[in-house]
Amino acid sequence: MTASDREFDELVAPYRAELQAHCYRMLGSMHDAEDALQDALIGAWRGLDGFEGRSSLRSWLYRISTNSCLRLLKDRPKRLLSADFGPPRGPDDDLGAPVDAAWLEPCPDEFLPLGPPESSYELRESVELAFVAALQHLPANQRAVLIMREVLGFSAAEVAESLDTSVASVTSALQRARKTVEDRVPARSQQATLTALGSEGERELVQKFVTAWENADIAEILTMLTDDVRFTMPPLAAWFDGIDDVGAFIGRHVFATPWRLTPTRSNGQVAFVCHQGTSDGAHFAVGAVNVLTFEGNKIKAIQAFLDPAVLARFTS
Repeated sequence: MTASDREFDELVAPYRAELQAHCYRMLGSMHDAEDALQDALIGAWRGLDGFEGRSSLRSWLYRISTNSCLRLLKDRPKRLLSADFGPPRGPDDDLGAPVDAAWLEPCPDEFLPLGPPESSYELRESVELAFVAALQHLPANQRAVLIMREVLGFSAAEVAESLDTSVASVTSALQRARKTVEDRVPARSQQATLTALGSEGERELVQKFVTAWENADIAEILTMLTDDVRFTMPPLAAWFDGIDDVGAFIGRHVFATPWRLTPTRSNGQVAFVCHQGTSDGAHFAVGAVNVLTFEGNKIKAIQAFLDPAVLARFTS
């Protein structure tokens, strides 16, 4: 089977977005996912003549992409969250300098092949930040097995062939991976929570949050938070736990300058591109992307991503 560059691009185009999402789940970083996918597509182009059609083209591309991710993971540490660096800080503690580490990165929904909510519930669950973070605690092969079996729906035999192992090994790895992930993800996904809120309920919460944040109304913000809310700011290791400390930190430090928020979506979750203003409010520039995690109709976590490389994906 031979193909020109253009023919090859047309051949893989229907699968490119889902392959990129697969690499993102595996690696926890859009930058790494793009590198892995590029490597995989180069390998697929070079190996196209040897594709004999014994499996579907989609399965073959997933096999190549998965193995590209596995090679990359050999040279990469697991992606980290702020809590991995130690206990929470007090609201007046020094925040410290940004930490040069492999941080878990959010992904704008526009880069993920999620489709309309009613038709892609499980796909949306599979890119939620809590799930992608939990995957980082799995050995690379277990991560691949769990994603290919539970998210993508490949059979044990197909996964075994892709990873050059046995069906028994795949089954064993899946059992171990399930246990690790189940211990680290909330009992209720964000998709279930947002579905229960309904589109109108979600819109009301988004507008309430925007209004309170832009008005620096800490009293109103506090009414929206759970008692055990968590606030993180990667690449800063500092993070805050509990409504008292989170509220005090936001009120004293975050609201020291004005903000303007633009609602967006990240990882199938509610998010905001946050523009920080000068003290006089004359000029605004993107300062953070906040991804919210809801519990019922309250906010259980605010993950404020500050890395300029991450911000660029939400503003370019």
